[in-house]
Amino acid sequence: MARWSERVVVLTGATDGLGRALAGRLATDPQIRLVLHGRDPDRLAGLRRELADRPARVDTVRADLADLTQVRRLADDVAAITDRIDVLVNNAGVGAGEPDGTTRRLTVDGNELRFAVNYLAPFALTQRLLPLLGANGPARIVNVASIGQAPIAFDDLTLARDYSGVRAYGQSKLALITYGFSLAARLDPARVTVNSLHPATFMPTKMVLDSVGYSIDSLETGLDATDRLVRGPALDGITGRFYDRTAEARALPDAYDPEIRERLWRISEQLT
Repeated sequence: MARWSERVVVLTGATDGLGRALAGRLATDPQIRLVLHGRDPDRLAGLRRELADRPARVDTVRADLADLTQVRRLADDVAAITDRIDVLVNNAGVGAGEPDGTTRRLTVDGNELRFAVNYLAPFALTQRLLPLLGANGPARIVNVASIGQAPIAFDDLTLARDYSGVRAYGQSKLALITYGFSLAARLDPARVTVNSLHPATFMPTKMVLDSVGYSIDSLETGLDATDRLVRGPALDGITGRFYDRTAEARALPDAYDPEIRERLWRISEQLT
């Protein structure tokens, strides 16, 4: 029987970097039940072994977020595990360079890879999981975004012209923040809050070290900033914000434009 004092936290991209560190910290809390997502079954199994002696209950779910069919199945798998979600952390992502390369790649659905994984997947997953969010009291959605943003090329979303990994990454992260603002405006903050953050700059994760070759901020900096949005009592009822680490910040102006928000929402529904 479920322990009703548990808080159910669903975390994507939990097998590496910030996600793995966050899973490890949250797993020390006996009142948390973790549903951890990853793409590689061996790494998910290794994560379960690593967390086996922690007091939190842990379930794992697998999906390749570049494939929207698998994203939809992921939502179904989560719903089969729990009938409520207290926190959804959209953390999984593809960086601007290695190990995923800097050349333009399309997914099986015909979307640009970074836009698909960093934005369309969390959009589709969140929308499908909304009925479970707030089912057991106030819930939170946390989008791990970036201060590295670029305008959304609505007339060329796959970036067939002038492609770069940095531009694709920036477009996907601005889209995620913009969606967060739009969703926050549609939801009752007493039921579900939606906030996005830039957790830290160039943390020493595999993605950063493979791509950039050096780090600036510590992993602990990003971990503390993200955990604050997950569990910090000061964030109760706070919604529709973007944070640079722990300080409230401004995204690119496009994220606040009602016409751009509505256009992105419509296109996202069509693409997913």
